[in-house]
Amino acid sequence: MERIALFIDGANVYSAAKRLGWNFDHRKILEHFASGGTLYNAFYYTAVPMPIDDKQKRFTDALTYMGYTVRTRPLRESTDEHGDTSRRANLDVEIVTDLLTTADRYDTAVLLTGDGDFERPVEVLRARGKRVVVASIAEMTSYELRNAADEYVDFKDIREYVERPGYRLPSEQRGHERQGAENRPFYVSAPLSDNDDR
Repeated sequence: MERIALFIDGANVYSAAKRLGWNFDHRKILEHFASGGTLYNAFYYTAVPMPIDDKQKRFTDALTYMGYTVRTRPLRESTDEHGDTSRRANLDVEIVTDLLTTADRYDTAVLLTGDGDFERPVEVLRARGKRVVVASIAEMTSYELRNAADEYVDFKDIREYVERPGYRLPSEQRGHERQGAENRPFYVSAPLSDNDDR
């Protein structure tokens, strides 16, 4: 059986969901991409506010319960020359570290991101005989990354397998509650149970 490892860039997947207008079910993502073999591990990378809020804590707990290994970094605030404040965190180093240090334990790496920064690590993995699948949406996927991968999967083509129907993105819900909500990074949320109507 082919050994599969999943690496999810949470910020990138959330941005893709906002563009698509529908949300992902992370349990279905696990099932879909692992269906062709045996899942070695699934890593999910996300930024978290400090102190962590209840919704984000429930989300990371839910991912862990589903079987993901969750890697987090605190969101950091920065102010530009115009006085605009943004909050961000970069987990590229964590993703590349896990891609390369666990390479002996999988045959195929499924990388959910369109970030061109991963072109070189993908080339290194392929040189080691690994198969690399990149999944994202065309408008958010760099040509270089798509070219470096063995296979490219567009989220639009697998919607029926990975969508969480009837679920609005958290930013859409909060956008009506207070101004400026769209400027606050918030990553895809998932409930611990089906009766959670967040």
